[in-house]
Amino acid sequence: MIAKCEECDADITIPEDAIVGEIVQCKECSGEYEVASMNGGKVTLKPAEVAEEDWGE
Repeated sequence: MIAKCEECDADITIPEDAIVGEIVQCKECSGEYEVASMNGGKVTLKPAEVAEEDWGE
């Protein structure tokens, strides 16, 4: 399965065994995306949320 990177428009290859919630990365710009849905071979991605470090503050 192939999806398009929102940042650089490159193709992102989605593994056949991917599941909703899995994080995939663009090989061109290193953008990270979460698999939002999978329907009949079509994949929808959304930008992955980056967890902020707390550092005990």
